[in-house]
Amino acid sequence: MSGHSKWAQIKHKKAKTDSARGKAFSKLIRLITVAARQGGGNPENNARLRIAIQKAKEINMPQENIEKAIKKGTGELEGVNYEEITYEGYGPGGVAVMIEVMTDNRNRTTAELRHILSRHGGALGESGSVSWIFERKGFISFDKEKVDEEELMTVAIEAGAEDLKVGESTIDVITSPSDFDQVREAIERAGLSYDLAQITMLPKTMVNVEGKAAQQVLELIDALEEHDDVQEVYSNFEVADEVLESLNS
Repeated sequence: MSGHSKWAQIKHKKAKTDSARGKAFSKLIRLITVAARQGGGNPENNARLRIAIQKAKEINMPQENIEKAIKKGTGELEGVNYEEITYEGYGPGGVAVMIEVMTDNRNRTTAELRHILSRHGGALGESGSVSWIFERKGFISFDKEKVDEEELMTVAIEAGAEDLKVGESTIDVITSPSDFDQVREAIERAGLSYDLAQITMLPKTMVNVEGKAAQQVLELIDALEEHDDVQEVYSNFEVADEVLESLNS
């Protein structure tokens, strides 16, 4: 029986983001600005800003860009005032979709996201329609062939991880949002290399999609993530590994 990617939208997003650095830059600048505005410009005292800066460094954003974004958030430089909104809806096959955005025009963004969802066989839902399906968690993913499972388990659990999920090709460490930093840092100190580390929304229930529906869902996720105002897209679809690989290639 073929394997399935339980958190397929996370891994599909990584494959796509690696080839879309320019758009990733602009979205992270927006995220850094908002994080600095809400919690101050010192990353040591602002966990959200610290994680945003870490993401920026992972895609080699120049330090000058990071500092400028922080100063726009703290008011040292003039910047745009962004509003944070979470939209909920449905995609093809009945999959749940949550969309986190930062926008300077709520009405425009709402209309554009409704259009994207409709065009790809989905629909915008009301607040609370799908959020109950997701939990905010820290997520650190490893290539199973490049890490020792027992060593990883020991390091992660001792540092405060909640769980390890072992798949056919990956091992995923799950943490609470508050323990994410200390678990990631303990893993780095141990010299263990991960493919992806982020705070995300993990689904509690999954919807398996196949064939045309799988392609439609991935096209919807791509279209939403291409929107300039969208920061994160979460979904609960599950898809066969070979299908995901063929569509990511």
